[in-house]
Amino acid sequence: MRLIALLPLALAACQTAPEDVRVDAAHGMALFAQDCTACHGADATGGTGPDLTRISSRNGGDFPTTRVLGQIDGLGRHGDPAAVMPEFGAQDLGPTVVVEFEEGIGTPIPADLLALSRYLESIQR
Repeated sequence: MRLIALLPLALAACQTAPEDVRVDAAHGMALFAQDCTACHGADATGGTGPDLTRISSRNGGDFPTTRVLGQIDGLGRHGDPAAVMPEFGAQDLGPTVVVEFEEGIGTPIPADLLALSRYLESIQR
């Protein structure tokens, strides 16, 4: 009897993110202003870091979402002493949301990481 009463709580704990989690480009722009402008400039055209408005043009016109997510997250640079960009994945990037990059395959992505990627995609020239 007690297990049945706890079932709704257990199911609620399995949800990946509350409905009010923001993953839109506008939220990503605010995160960019907070964490990225020191190196990439307020307009994302560069500084000490590369021009982020030309990611698609450097990739044959396609925005490489998974590569951008990996670059921001930093997992591929983990422990690399030559890495200049911070490992943002080591910080709290918000609750996870499930994104379907391939049909039928859901991938959990931190909400703020997804918002940053969507912002970068929105400013491509």
